[in-house]
Amino acid sequence: MTEDEVKKILNVGVLLSSERSINKLLEKILISVMEISHCDAGTLYLLEEEELHFVIMRNNTMKTYSGGDGRRPDIPPVPLSRENVCALALMDGKTINIADVRNCSEYNLSGSVKYDSMTGYYTKSMLTVPMENRQGEKLGVLQLLNAMDADGNICPFPDEMALVLQSVASQAAITIQNVRYIDEIKELFHSFVRVFASAIDERSPYNGNHTKHMAVYGEKFIDYLNVKAQKEGKEMPFDSVHREELIMSIWLHDVGKLVIPLEIMDKPTRLLPEQHRGFLHRMEVLRLLSEIDSLSGKCGNLDGLIDDINKAEELVESINDAKHYVTDEDIKALKQLTKCTCTDKNGKVRHWLTEDEYKMLSIRKGTLSDEERKIMESHVVLTDKLLSQIQFSKELSHVREWASAHHEYLSGDGYPKHLSGAEIPMEVCILTILDIFDALTADDRPYKPGMPIERALSVLKDMAEKEGKLDKALTDSFIKSRCWEK
Repeated sequence: MTEDEVKKILNVGVLLSSERSINKLLEKILISVMEISHCDAGTLYLLEEEELHFVIMRNNTMKTYSGGDGRRPDIPPVPLSRENVCALALMDGKTINIADVRNCSEYNLSGSVKYDSMTGYYTKSMLTVPMENRQGEKLGVLQLLNAMDADGNICPFPDEMALVLQSVASQAAITIQNVRYIDEIKELFHSFVRVFASAIDERSPYNGNHTKHMAVYGEKFIDYLNVKAQKEGKEMPFDSVHREELIMSIWLHDVGKLVIPLEIMDKPTRLLPEQHRGFLHRMEVLRLLSEIDSLSGKCGNLDGLIDDINKAEELVESINDAKHYVTDEDIKALKQLTKCTCTDKNGKVRHWLTEDEYKMLSIRKGTLSDEERKIMESHVVLTDKLLSQIQFSKELSHVREWASAHHEYLSGDGYPKHLSGAEIPMEVCILTILDIFDALTADDRPYKPGMPIERALSVLKDMAEKEGKLDKALTDSFIKSRCWEK
């Protein structure tokens, strides 16, 4: 074996420890052993559900190179039966070295001949090595075809090459298993995050799909930005690791809502339920007392008083509706209502409308008072606090920072830290656009109807171009991406 071949063998070990992508890793393994063995073709199979699936294929004569990008060759899998050499090697856990496929009596090679007829290739020499991990678990098979001598003629694989391939296959099996373990752990973590985020959304019937929508929009928008950069001859802004980090930030951006009181998160009207019940009960008692006073001669104009009570009730019911914008005339009418009083059976003077009720009904837009809004806005601080308890990997090291900053604006009037301009990462700008868009278009919010898409896009554009809150270029790209469309 030459010094160059030894270096190539050693380089396989380096590949096994440096490549992150399982498909590219397997492709590099196959390329390396093909170069070392000077063969024309090779296949790497993985065992899945009692079948050997073609994962990586390389054939220099046929100029077929597939699988490295994750898209598997369109060839039927090999059944795990003794009629197929690659399956037999794996089942028996032994290396099979065949000098001439069509003149071999030791093995049934009809399967190989069948695949040749499917592909148009001619297989003569073959070296097949099973891949097993340390626990003896069968993972797959490495198969090389048609070794070539110095003159380019097909020849048998030397026995020493079988030993080399066995060593590489053993290392590859361990690496494949480790990569699978890592993928399983990552998927477990991702599944937990998705369940956690869904549970937070489901906690409120008015927020049930918010995070899911944002994640879908986010994935499509990221892909759009990558394609856009490629078309412009620029480097893609998001590789797979960067993409995963931002999507994870989206899934966790509202985790702080877990500890926000439901009576604030789900507040569908200006008055709290107990305040609303209290007002209606007070009005009903006032009607009854008026009728009693009328019967005893203390009330001279019962119809007029009942009419005033009904009008007061209608006013409060109208203003209490979250969709109603409170005008100056409304405030004036409410203030007048606070001056109306009655005396209960115990002789105590009571106001038709209490000061606390007046305060809530005076909320101009939406349903939250200043105090309630501060509590609601604290969810980003709580998001930061909760995420500080998670030991994120290096690849996800920005998740906490990005997730907890999604209400910051470039203009500096966001919250909680009032960041501005370059202090806000590009990823946060994207998260903010997604959050605002879904909030504007959501049709399950108690305090407002969902906006039509084009109107919501107009609001985003104004926030970017007129108010300076959002990144102009990203907002423009978001509008062009149409990432909310199915």
